[in-house]
Amino acid sequence: MKCNVGTVDRLLRIVVGLLIAIIGVWFDSWWGLIGLIPLATGLFKVCPLYIPLKISTTDDKKD
Repeated sequence: MKCNVGTVDRLLRIVVGLLIAIIGVWFDSWWGLIGLIPLATGLFKVCPLYIPLKISTTDDKKD
């Protein structure tokens, strides 16, 4: 799969994903598992929702 998550977007996803997961563990809630979604998309640099919407936040310049 082609990367469609840029650097800033990636860092935000990783930070937000970690925060949600940590808060979920802190409050002993299963909702912390939701943090795995932005964390995984940030780590793998691919957002499945971006594909059908044809969105890319990478810096690729296509001529």
